Amino acid sequence: MLAKTDVFESDLQELADLSKALAHPARLAIIQHLAQHESCICGEIVDAMPLAQATVSRHLKTLKEAGLIKGEIDGPRSCYCLDTDALARAASAMSGYLDEIASSAPRENCC
Repeated sequence: MLAKTDVFESDLQELADLSKALAHPARLAIIQHLAQHESCICGEIVDAMPLAQATVSRHLKTLKEAGLIKGEIDGPRSCYCLDTDALARAASAMSGYLDEIASSAPRENCC
């Protein structure tokens, strides 16, 4: 039995998964924070967020599963950095999708 999402093209499924990963302000703030550093950072992500450690960890897990960040666990410490290649692909996919929609939308407002 197919899931409802399986009836859509794989590029739309991937874009939806990416959008879900980015659909929380804490995850966007984490990405911004990581972007401000030239190397992996450890631990200080929790200190920079107004959230509990467990909550930040869940958001980091979501971003890592989406492939937007890389991370390593070294004993009690976890270090993370952006996956710049994945972010570039995500930006291109989102931009391409929005450009396609905008170019095919009616030129006059219908409502």
